[in-house]
Amino acid sequence: QVQVVESGGGLVQPGGSLRLSCAASGSIFSINVMGWYRQAPGKERELVATITKGGSTNYSDSVKGRFTISRDDAKNTVYLEMNSLKPEDTAVYYCNVRSTNLGVNYLNWGRGTQVTVSS
Repeated sequence: QVQVVESGGGLVQPGGSLRLSCAASGSIFSINVMGWYRQAPGKERELVATITKGGSTNYSDSVKGRFTISRDDAKNTVYLEMNSLKPEDTAVYYCNVRSTNLGVNYLNWGRGTQVTVSS
């Protein structure tokens, strides 16, 4: 069993910043890719950013240059630093963890954290 818990969401004004955290725990031997996705009302869930075990990152065009993803493998935690936030960044942000244990690959999602950008 792998548990994934996000934190750090909230209400912020346009142009502001937020930092999201996502911690994975449980039966984990190795965490491979960690990522952030988001889903706005009435829209499909979309990729925000991912980071591999080796530190390679990938961002959606809509957040490139404003968001930064990082990870702390000692804590099994991934972060998303969000700057210059826009109203269109409003969404529920979900963390995604791809891990391996005893030769089995797992994909786990958190329950999400709400980010609202509004004046």
